[in-house]
Amino acid sequence: MNVRRRHISAITLTAVAALGFGTLTACSSDAAAGDTGTFDVVASFYPMAFLAERIGGEHVHVTSLTQPGQEPHDLEISARQTAQLEESDAALYLKGLQPSVDEAIGQSPIATKIDAAELTALEEHGTEAGHGEEHGDEHGHGDEHGHDHDHEGGDPHIWLDPLKYAEVAEGVGKAFQKADPDHAADYRKNTATLVEDLKALDQKFRTGLANRDTDVFVTTHAAFGYLAERYGLTEEAISGLAPDTEPSGARVKELQQIAEEDGVTTVFHETLVSDKTAKTLAGDTGLRTDVLDPVEGITDHSRGEDYFQVMEANLTALRTALGAR
Repeated sequence: MNVRRRHISAITLTAVAALGFGTLTACSSDAAAGDTGTFDVVASFYPMAFLAERIGGEHVHVTSLTQPGQEPHDLEISARQTAQLEESDAALYLKGLQPSVDEAIGQSPIATKIDAAELTALEEHGTEAGHGEEHGDEHGHGDEHGHDHDHEGGDPHIWLDPLKYAEVAEGVGKAFQKADPDHAADYRKNTATLVEDLKALDQKFRTGLANRDTDVFVTTHAAFGYLAERYGLTEEAISGLAPDTEPSGARVKELQQIAEEDGVTTVFHETLVSDKTAKTLAGDTGLRTDVLDPVEGITDHSRGEDYFQVMEANLTALRTALGAR
């Protein structure tokens, strides 16, 4: 197997000894990155770790920089995690989502750096995309809400569109094949299987959302722009692309008007961030609340044990909210 090992400094080794290595994904063992005898991959957060595990199978050891239950946008890289990067064979991340990860990987000597953002086309999404275009100046979506262009280079939430996620999977598979050619055939086979599964998921969404009463859904933050675009829906976000953005009073009033005009029944919140704003808006408008999970991490509160199960739970929630038959 073509796997390179790297020498790390005494300072880094001291930090490792003090803090210890912890593996953060379900498929990882207790071995430190670089000591496993397999192709060691450090993934930035769950959607990247899931790809690495599905594509790599038994040939990879995957650790995640983002712990289960941790909000990925808030991640700050530690000395231990810097050491993990230096001792790994590959880093799989999504540039634009986690600035501290972007910086750490950029400075790392690791040979194989796989940026998922370069494996598919990123697009601009925000509260101005979709509903504001449909109604023109009626609701006046735009920069005055402070929600637009929170991430330079486009919306990073590409994994919520199964077909875009499939494009990324194909790119990751090719990168694994190049970096570890001894197991290229297995990586190629695993990638093909994953892509087919993602295409099947896409078909479930197309069929499940084909007949609906409304196209509009309201979310806590604008994570579902790609999903909405793929299936002809309109996402209206309370906050912007960053989940901790506070909405203005004008935006809240605007959402109340949108809900009334477009037959919105539900305000969606997430599993990793507070549901307070969603419940406040729902209470003011007489709507119900439900979970629409951006699948940024799997916890005991997730409606499923992996990406596919949670996405199917999202489909069920959307069907109910949109009045799909």
